[in-house]
Amino acid sequence: MSRLLSFTSVLALIAASASAADLNFNRISSFATPANMAAGEDQSRESSSEIIAATEDGMRLVYTDSPLGVVGLIDISDAAHPKPLGFVEMDGEPTSTTVIGTNAFVAVNTSKDYVTVGGKLVTVDIDSKAVVAECELGGQPDSIAKAKDGSFLVIAIENERDEDLDDGVLPQMPAGQLAMIDVKDGAADCGSLRFTDVTGLAEIAPEDPEPEFVDINDLGETVLTLQENNHLVVIGRDGKVISHFSAGAVTLENVDLTDERAALLFTGTQADRKREPDAVKWIDDEHFAIANEGDYEGGSRGWTIFNKDGTVVYDSGVSFEYAIIEAGHYPDKRSDAKGVEPESIEVGTFNGVPYVFVGAERASVIGVYDVSDLANPVLKQILPSGIAPEGIVAVPSRNLMVTANEADLIEDGGVRSHVMVYEQQDAPAAYPQITSQGADSLIGWGALSGLASDPEKAGTLYAINDSFYGYQPRIFTIDASQSPARITSALDITRGGAPAQKLDIEGVTLDGKGGFWLASEGRTDKLIPHALYNVNAKGVIKKEIGIPAELQAQEIRFGFEGIARDGDVLWMPVQRSWKDDAKGEVKLVAYNVESEEWGAVRYKLDDPAGKGWVGLSDIEIHDGYAYIIERDNQIGELAAIKKIYRVAMSQMVPAALGGELPLVAKEEVRDLLPDLKALNGYVVDKVEGLAIDADGGAYVVTDNDGVDDSSGETLFFTIGGIASVSN
Repeated sequence: MSRLLSFTSVLALIAASASAADLNFNRISSFATPANMAAGEDQSRESSSEIIAATEDGMRLVYTDSPLGVVGLIDISDAAHPKPLGFVEMDGEPTSTTVIGTNAFVAVNTSKDYVTVGGKLVTVDIDSKAVVAECELGGQPDSIAKAKDGSFLVIAIENERDEDLDDGVLPQMPAGQLAMIDVKDGAADCGSLRFTDVTGLAEIAPEDPEPEFVDINDLGETVLTLQENNHLVVIGRDGKVISHFSAGAVTLENVDLTDERAALLFTGTQADRKREPDAVKWIDDEHFAIANEGDYEGGSRGWTIFNKDGTVVYDSGVSFEYAIIEAGHYPDKRSDAKGVEPESIEVGTFNGVPYVFVGAERASVIGVYDVSDLANPVLKQILPSGIAPEGIVAVPSRNLMVTANEADLIEDGGVRSHVMVYEQQDAPAAYPQITSQGADSLIGWGALSGLASDPEKAGTLYAINDSFYGYQPRIFTIDASQSPARITSALDITRGGAPAQKLDIEGVTLDGKGGFWLASEGRTDKLIPHALYNVNAKGVIKKEIGIPAELQAQEIRFGFEGIARDGDVLWMPVQRSWKDDAKGEVKLVAYNVESEEWGAVRYKLDDPAGKGWVGLSDIEIHDGYAYIIERDNQIGELAAIKKIYRVAMSQMVPAALGGELPLVAKEEVRDLLPDLKALNGYVVDKVEGLAIDADGGAYVVTDNDGVDDSSGETLFFTIGGIASVSN
């Protein structure tokens, strides 16, 4: 097949809310943790990147990998091309790490159970990748931090509770404490190990403090979070408590609190929601920031700046979560829990500007805040990360920021755990590429599964969501002329005055009369019919058309994926082969809205070469051709087929169903893999939408699966103008 078209731009729709002269963080590389496994090792083993640190020169990274019981090392001397440096075995579960000189200090859990607790501090020579020393800690460690001058370490000894015992309610002995240990000539002095007792401080289970996270300021003062106790403690270099206070609570209004209805409805209220902070970092010697992840009773969905005297200087309230909602990263399945779940936090000064980086574990994004004014932080960016960011490290000396993303979905055939590297650049922000920011009201969105263009308005597109939001089927209007593209409105699809049920909308096109035609992919085992729906300008279903008996007898789960209109004829690609299709072939089904006749042609799929399956995802008709997305179901490094093909409309002559169908010839238009790699993450699997606007500009969108076992990234980009070719 010949490549036909040369497009004028790659990913031209990038977020450019700031001018090109502004400094923005953009992702420049991603590193999959299995790459650190030695040749011949079983790469199907679960691995993870959790807490991460950088060497003082910023050239190497060290991260904890608890599933494998190792620390991993990465060479980022060329930050755009990270190189594996392998693993170091810990003989236990590593929980946190920090670096002084050429030594990594690793907190390792060696507990036998929740009562017989144990742990050790392991020193790793990064150059030789050898364990050079160990110190027993006498309890189960969590976080570790170093003094700014490298003179001592602090370790949160959590002695965590058993969440299955009495529903995890405290107290559960033994109590946690803070450990301090001196560092001399770059080596931990085991004999200097000492503890600070933090019992009797918190209002919640004062006899059982559970230290979670630590950090040290320039004065040698340690701030310690007691997450389950919802308490904060500041401890001096001498180990004495300077101050302590409750982390407090907030009332959240207009939040989504139910995940079972498959709809984004931000109408709930949570009164007096405990912050229950996880990570904490000093901003300066007087102030620190906390990520309010929550545990079994709390989680306020945001982050807070405290003065060390206990005064709240700033609280994000719902604003951080709202920004995530607008970027399409809201994890609806976590609505009844802790929402976006801010867990990790980092601080760093880049080009004279102090920043706080907030990692939302369930939304898989990093919020970048300018904290020049501590009482009024400014959200500058929402950055895409891997799935479940757990650790963040800033490397200002190299203008880098790095995230460790712990989720490894190998058991489900999904994407692996990744470390991702970002650089502050004199360039526009590359993400998000589509947002609902600026709409008249808050619009939650995700799982965009098809696109259509308005033939009268260049840059105006329409998208639909699929069955992930089964109780909220919608048609979104998109202004693609802006950067990033803007979702300006959401039209509910209704039947009988209520959200229409039993739909899995995978295609949308205009009906030429002010309304839309929708294609719904059926699933018989869930009583979802394969069908077409005509809705009016108000979203009301006016006509429902089921597939004919000739098709119904051959159907399987994977039905219509996309819809396009050519005069009175609607064309719908069937995603995968049905019962009567030859191997490697699918149907392009036609329906004449006037004569009500059905027909089809045959379409040959690319060979998946034994890797998953290949199917169709959308169709658009433009200037004598049908343009079709063909893709495999592979993700990351396994992705191989993400393409646009075209078929001349002169071949699209449907034959009657049940008889011999003509086979159309396809021509390759574009390989989308370079476009999907342009943001320097991993290749997503679901390229789901294609539209060509009134000026011939072609747009592509991906489906983020409603942020369920997904990083939530939605790529929305233009591939330039489709060349005009006459039949």
